[in-house]
Amino acid sequence: MANHKSALKRIRSNETKRLSNRYYHKTMRNALRKYRATTDAKELEAQLPKVASMIDRLAKKNVIHKNKAGNLKSGLVRHLDSVKS
Repeated sequence: MANHKSALKRIRSNETKRLSNRYYHKTMRNALRKYRATTDAKELEAQLPKVASMIDRLAKKNVIHKNKAGNLKSGLVRHLDSVKS
């Protein structure tokens, strides 16, 4: 167990951040699932900027790695292209 006041505070703040990160990460995964299930090209084009923005924000906050973010966004565009053709 932590012996210092600052270490105890760090434990509390880490737990708060962990729960917040878990919520946003799960929200992003649900948005991706919904995006991939959609087959209407117009709807996908409308959703793409929103989902990509969500991914970028999580990468900026280090909830997900920046390379994973790029990989996910690439997959979004690939899915859109496959639906269009």
